[in-house]
Amino acid sequence: MPPADTGASVTDRAAASPQSSTDSSSSAAALDPESGKLRPGGPGYRRMSFALFAAGVATFALLYSTQALLPAISNDLGVSPDQASWTVSAATFGLALGVIPLSAVSERCGRRTLMTVSLSVAALIALLVPFAPSIGALIALRAVQGVALAGLPASAMAFLAEEVRAKALVAAIGLFVAGNSIGGMSGRIVTGWVAQAWGWRAALGAVGVLAVVCAVTFRLLVPKARHFTPRSVGPRALARTLGGHLADPLLRRLYGIGALFMTVFGAVYTVIGYRLVSEPFNLPQGIVGSIFVIYLVGTVSSAAAGQLVARVGRRGALYLAVGTTSTGLLLTLADSVSAVLAGLILITAGFFAGHAVASSAVSRTAKTARAQASALYQCAYYVGSSLGGALGAAAFHAVGWEGTVLLGLAAMLGAASITVYATRKAVAERRLLHLEKAA
Repeated sequence: MPPADTGASVTDRAAASPQSSTDSSSSAAALDPESGKLRPGGPGYRRMSFALFAAGVATFALLYSTQALLPAISNDLGVSPDQASWTVSAATFGLALGVIPLSAVSERCGRRTLMTVSLSVAALIALLVPFAPSIGALIALRAVQGVALAGLPASAMAFLAEEVRAKALVAAIGLFVAGNSIGGMSGRIVTGWVAQAWGWRAALGAVGVLAVVCAVTFRLLVPKARHFTPRSVGPRALARTLGGHLADPLLRRLYGIGALFMTVFGAVYTVIGYRLVSEPFNLPQGIVGSIFVIYLVGTVSSAAAGQLVARVGRRGALYLAVGTTSTGLLLTLADSVSAVLAGLILITAGFFAGHAVASSAVSRTAKTARAQASALYQCAYYVGSSLGGALGAAAFHAVGWEGTVLLGLAAMLGAASITVYATRKAVAERRLLHLEKAA
């Protein structure tokens, strides 16, 4: 592995060049502070995009590797749906616990280095997961894997915010989120068909191999950081930084929105396999796994989030995401495969659009300690996933699919309420500003 980048800025690197180059670089930086940052069509942007895309694929493929296999795990290990759901929730909860401490580590060792180590360790654990002898051991390994994966979301958003021009940031984060959707889709499709032929343990092994390939791809393609300056973050400094971010009302709202969207997504995709293998559908495991091809919709909607925000604004995009997700939830109540599929398409499109908008807004809102700001978002996001998976499975076990849908609608009502509050607050601030100018 090559030595970690020192994180020196562009102007620092230029100091080692001839004087004319130094003067030129300094003049350019004075005119345009983002002159050295990556932009679409510029050198390094494509490599960065492919590297982060591969990391996104591995993150969701590993994090949710057991989700499509829950009915098979329940049958083989003799556990209930809410017990089996912890093989998913343990991983997401582990990630939520690890993301903030690892964001502090990234401030010292560098985003690029931490992402490489996290992805490599998580991929190696994935090769051990298929050999878990019991449900308890499986849940424990998945929790450790979640902590290992935490270095990716703890660093990725901050890496992009530092290395990519502000105008291209939403699109760049959208590509990373699109990688998440591809990973979620491919992981579930592969596990569904492999499990049908050779069992759920072989399916988890296949995901482990995919993760290793993604880890190697990421390391080969990710460019060196050119706008990162290492600094030490002690416990007290970290607490102050986190407190500062949590004191920001806009960031708090964005964290809440991310958690609520992920509550819906975690609940629906944790439970949908149980619904489709049962009456009146009785679909085989391979077909149920293939349902996750719907994640391609998320790839499109997250990548297009930047254009959506440009047209209707951030709050307008969130309203559309909430409405789309809620409509999808209602459609899945029908006892028709086509209606359920249509509902899942809308839920997936709405979720990924809402997530891309909220996460990119966090990166743009935080002016300092972006890694910790993004880490708080990821923590809230994956706590939402853990709660959604566990509560959604419990609701399904108690009252059926209607209980899972009711949980999702309640979460979307919460997200809509936060956005309405933000809209009214913004309108009131504009009126006050107009009155002050008129006076």
